[in-house]
Amino acid sequence: MLHYKTYELDDAQAPWVVFVHGAGGSSSIWFLQIKEFIKHFNVLLVDLRGHGKSKSIIMHKEDHHYNFEDITRDIIDVLDSLKIEKAHFIGISLGTILIRNLSELAPDRVSSMVMGGAIIRLNIRAKVLVTIGNMFKRFVPYMWLYGFFAWIIMPRERHKKSRLLFVNEAKKVAQKEFMRWFRLTYELTPLLRYFEEKDTGIPTLYLMGDEDHMFLPAVRQIVIRHSNSWLEVINDSGHVCNVDQPREFNARAIVFLKKISSGNSQPVDMPVAGLVAC
Repeated sequence: MLHYKTYELDDAQAPWVVFVHGAGGSSSIWFLQIKEFIKHFNVLLVDLRGHGKSKSIIMHKEDHHYNFEDITRDIIDVLDSLKIEKAHFIGISLGTILIRNLSELAPDRVSSMVMGGAIIRLNIRAKVLVTIGNMFKRFVPYMWLYGFFAWIIMPRERHKKSRLLFVNEAKKVAQKEFMRWFRLTYELTPLLRYFEEKDTGIPTLYLMGDEDHMFLPAVRQIVIRHSNSWLEVINDSGHVCNVDQPREFNARAIVFLKKISSGNSQPVDMPVAGLVAC
């Protein structure tokens, strides 16, 4: 089972919030969120397989390759172990894909989704990066690739803290594990296309940095087409907006989750297209 950590309030009725990090990270990337969220919610932090304190979950040799469903079910196993029937989910980067996949596999377990730096569609630049990575992954040290990708996605000086955090966390991932995760890129395009076409109806808040040049345009489009979806754009922030602008990220996410928990069907005041640009 995945390594996890919980923070529980004395209130037996307090809702759960589950944090899901991205590829190469660990639950430690949420260090700027924990203090604020545990004031209002029970919190569950997980380290995905092969990341942080979770060792690779490979039970049989034939499981050498795994897919998004395998990784998503790891999270569901933790929920089952803790007897958490339903929760709010907060993800960053690739973690948003896992949360969206969880909403397909177990929709009754998802109260709402907060998608930070959401990956909705791979643009041309992202597809080129994936192609380059697959071409050179066996010849170039994986940390060179990861560092290069981090710089392309988070290029500005004010993204430096986020960039270094993810690179330093990625150094803790074994190369074989990195290769297993990188193979998941072959599944991305059809999976994202399916997610984009299907509207879950689950309340979803997208929190995106205004400088997230790779992924923000697709999110702007999807909130127009999907019901119960809202976008808030955080100024002076890149892809990892929970680190670039933690106060804004925390405040907006907490307001959204508290309103959803209270049964408010319109948790965000928004103009006609479901879009809030701040």
